[in-house]
Amino acid sequence: MTIPSLGLGTYRIQPSALSAAVTRAATDPTTAWIDTAPNYLNGQAQSLLAPALTQHRVAVSTKVGFLTDRAIKDAVADGALSTDAAKHGHCLSTPYVHWQCSRNRTELGRAHLDLVFAHNPERTDADPYESLRDAFIALEAEAAAGTLSAYGVATWDGFESGALSIPALHQLAAEAAGTEHHHLRAVQLPVSLVTATAFAQALDGGGPIAQAAELGWHVYASAPLFGGELPHLATPELTALLSPDLTVPQACLLATASCPGVTRILLSTSTPAHWTEAQTALRSPAIPVPTLRKVLDVLAAD
Repeated sequence: MTIPSLGLGTYRIQPSALSAAVTRAATDPTTAWIDTAPNYLNGQAQSLLAPALTQHRVAVSTKVGFLTDRAIKDAVADGALSTDAAKHGHCLSTPYVHWQCSRNRTELGRAHLDLVFAHNPERTDADPYESLRDAFIALEAEAAAGTLSAYGVATWDGFESGALSIPALHQLAAEAAGTEHHHLRAVQLPVSLVTATAFAQALDGGGPIAQAAELGWHVYASAPLFGGELPHLATPELTALLSPDLTVPQACLLATASCPGVTRILLSTSTPAHWTEAQTALRSPAIPVPTLRKVLDVLAAD
């Protein structure tokens, strides 16, 4: 099994540490990826990233969906967002997605976007698939215009709740593109020893991670340490079972990285030491599936 690459998540990172974190993430081509969103860091994440991205040609994934106060004001003024839609704080309409993609390019300082996720479609006030249909139409048009390479769906609990499924997303993208050769190429979801439903399914070759992998999509694992809480929840005995030569955070991170089908781990960290620890962990051999099953069974029984 190939261990996934490490990417920098920017949801929880300290703004003052952002530039240095990008520099660290860009040093190794196998980990050169930044994940962000227009609503991260109080709506400032993309603009704060732009100077560092000018210095480092690192790939970036961003998102569309959640509305900041500033975006609402500007999008309504530009006619891309209705006042009714603005009240909900989330929008995936075709006009708004086009508008936000343009805004993302401006804020990031790039004429082309590598990957755009439709962000938590389960949060829409309408049917998630109807909202995604509108978003996919816009994103396919952006791809046809050469302004983005690919798009995906980032969700927190959409797959676990049953609101979303990989086969349905694949079909929806094909309808939006008018062909099976669409540009939906990635999903992002929480994968950890705590958020373990999709994790456990993947160990048995099923669920959204395995289904996405079968289609050749990239699977981005967010919150691999459960927002930093997992290392405090794990016991030394659990760590020893996973990988006795690693620290608790490293063992938990390697567990997620060992999930079949996961292609990239997104870690939000402001410190050089934590980034180095993560790199070391992901250079370790994958934890065998039987061991992962045993660990998840133990945690489920607690």
